[in-house]
Amino acid sequence: MARGLFLTFEGCDGCGKTTVLNRVSVLLREKGIPFLLTREPGGSKIAEEIRNVILDKKNTEMDPRCEALLYAASRRQHLVEIVLPALEKGIHVLSDRYLDSSLAYQGYARGIGMEEVYSINLFAIDGMLPDLTFFLDLPPEEGLARIRKNETREVNRLDLEKENFHKKVYEGYKILLENYPERIVRIDAKKTVEEESQEIFDILAKRIMR
Repeated sequence: MARGLFLTFEGCDGCGKTTVLNRVSVLLREKGIPFLLTREPGGSKIAEEIRNVILDKKNTEMDPRCEALLYAASRRQHLVEIVLPALEKGIHVLSDRYLDSSLAYQGYARGIGMEEVYSINLFAIDGMLPDLTFFLDLPPEEGLARIRKNETREVNRLDLEKENFHKKVYEGYKILLENYPERIVRIDAKKTVEEESQEIFDILAKRIMR
């Protein structure tokens, strides 16, 4: 049995990842392609409990390195409990965030250092990198404006950060896009959900159905 593909979706807050992921899921389901949709931080019981600690608005005093370590711990549990078993069964895994989020948010925006955060996560993921990553490119000010307009969206601790923090996250993603062009695919998140989803699906279809 062929191993499934590990596909991750990245972007600044408010870029529309979850909406696009749900639409891509519909397209995959229509074609009968086996897949698992999951998210980070979270995705499994223990990982979700760590997520609650990380994103709780009450935990504003959290140290940046503690934050980075918690993300890595959640990622490890999610990987061994959810992601790897699915891939081994030939199921494609679509994850809302993964390693690149830690590199952009904690490594670059928090100022810990991308290399330092990468080292922490290499231990956690044991070298398990995505086969393909989609970066939904939307300037942070536009993403934050979307969040403010979305009354149903839950506001978490990271949403409380100042705009300058989110601009640094965006800069971090741009660095990753430049450093890993063979893995990270840029998607213009100013397009409609339908256009973005179809573009992503067409790329996936070439990889999955070849």
